[in-house]
Amino acid sequence: MQVDAVLVLFCVWLAGASGRMTQSRGHKLETYTQSRSRRETRMDGSGGQKTGNPIYKRSADMTKTLMTKSEQLLRIDDHDFTMRPAFGGPPIPVGVDVQVESLDTISEVDMDFTMTLYLRHYWKDERLSFPSTNNQSMTFDSRLVKKIWVPDMFFVHSKRSFIHDTTTDNVMLRVYPDGNVLYSLRVTVTAMCNMDLSRFPLDTQTCSLEIESYAYTDDDLMLYWKKGNESLNTDERISLSQFLIQKFHTTTKLAFYSSTGWYNRLYIHFTLRRHIFFFLLQTYFPATLMVMLSWVSFWIDRRAVPARVPLGITTVLTMSTIITGVNASMPRVSYIKAVDIYLWVSFVFVFLSVIEYAAVNYLSTVQERKERKLRERLPCTCGIGNPDDMIDPQITGYGSMDVNNTGNYGMPVNGGRQDRMLAQVSLNDPQITGQVKASRGYVNVWIDTHAIDKYSRVMFPGAYILFNIIYWSIYS
Repeated sequence: MQVDAVLVLFCVWLAGASGRMTQSRGHKLETYTQSRSRRETRMDGSGGQKTGNPIYKRSADMTKTLMTKSEQLLRIDDHDFTMRPAFGGPPIPVGVDVQVESLDTISEVDMDFTMTLYLRHYWKDERLSFPSTNNQSMTFDSRLVKKIWVPDMFFVHSKRSFIHDTTTDNVMLRVYPDGNVLYSLRVTVTAMCNMDLSRFPLDTQTCSLEIESYAYTDDDLMLYWKKGNESLNTDERISLSQFLIQKFHTTTKLAFYSSTGWYNRLYIHFTLRRHIFFFLLQTYFPATLMVMLSWVSFWIDRRAVPARVPLGITTVLTMSTIITGVNASMPRVSYIKAVDIYLWVSFVFVFLSVIEYAAVNYLSTVQERKERKLRERLPCTCGIGNPDDMIDPQITGYGSMDVNNTGNYGMPVNGGRQDRMLAQVSLNDPQITGQVKASRGYVNVWIDTHAIDKYSRVMFPGAYILFNIIYWSIYS
């Protein structure tokens, strides 16, 4: 019995101690919770209590808050921006200015050019006006552009164009308190350029970039250059490998479409003059040297066939290669270019030098054949001591000096002088008086054949120099 009583008392004491510990722990937990709530309340700055871990608590996104306030300030949702400003009233004026960043390529084959530029539009939209105490503008990126009205410009006769998007879309929108808007974007455009290559490569080209509204006629939208000719600015570092940029200027015209009406169109004109030095080195100088090389054959002995024939063929083939190379890099136009005239005239000179040797060789062959027949008809001159003594200058018109001056063209090296003397001796024989005229005709043919090379040495260079004077005076 005593043992049971002791156990009961021990259990009662143990239960009381456990209750006191639980109450004390609950009080401490409540104190920590209240302390944390007070700290969060102080950090939040409001009187209300907030629960949560302070480690994961984030501050408010100020950018999103300001963006929302800006849209509310501009009253984006209160207006229908699918219509132009002042719809139903007079046309809205839209000023334009352009900053040309680079002129990248000019292609004669594709008849186009590529240009990178900053295109800026200026207009007033009272729907975007907002109150401001300091009259400062607000600047936005491309996200707001999709929510308001902007001019629908496009490039007439463009083949390819795009807005740069690295690292984001290169678009800027600036709104002023009175509703004036500046809309700027960076664009690269490839557009057509109708070139006249009749004076190529001594030509000057004028290309145009044309800007126009696609949907709005001149009754709804009036395009104009904001500052006239000063609206077009260019980078001073712009340069091209083949062209010299002479000038940029602007114009404005009206374009008519039969199905839609009249539209304002802005033009950016730029004039390019081609650098000639590259073509002098690659085309004109090689062609001139080939023509001069073909003249070398006039100073080579006509009997040296292996020397003169390959020289003529080589120059002809080289000229053909130059002409083919130039035409391969040019469009297939139906008219003659200035470079074509020069190359083909040079080709004709080279070709005529080959024909000249063919004429010389042919006439020499005819001469030798006639001389051989004449020797076969001559009587035997055996026993004649000095045939020169039998020559009558009054009948033949040739003395010993004339025979020496005629040269050895077409004659054998050994015995050539004797053959000529025998031909002249035969002229004194009354039995062959009927052959006198034929013999004189033979001598004339022989002299003319010799003179072809001599005259060509003067006529070919003189004619080519005259052609160059006329050519460069016309095209330069």
